[in-house]
Amino acid sequence: MTVALMWEARAAAGRGEELLAWVRAQRLTPEPLRRETFRAPQDRVLVITWWDAAYAADLPELPDPDEELVTRAVHRWRFESVE
Repeated sequence: MTVALMWEARAAAGRGEELLAWVRAQRLTPEPLRRETFRAPQDRVLVITWWDAAYAADLPELPDPDEELVTRAVHRWRFESVE
């Protein structure tokens, strides 16, 4: 089964590039099958990781950045493939 973990945060004003650099520097052990990083208006950063695992598996997730780097709590979602 494939599980996708989504991690999304909104940077504090003017700190979008810093949040993007921070998230790109975070390593996951073990590494996912695939990892993609996206950005959007309002300095939002989204990371999706794909895993060959059961839906409820204990998987490594990206941590929360320092509070002063973001405007709100990080949002996280977990999805399973239906293909």
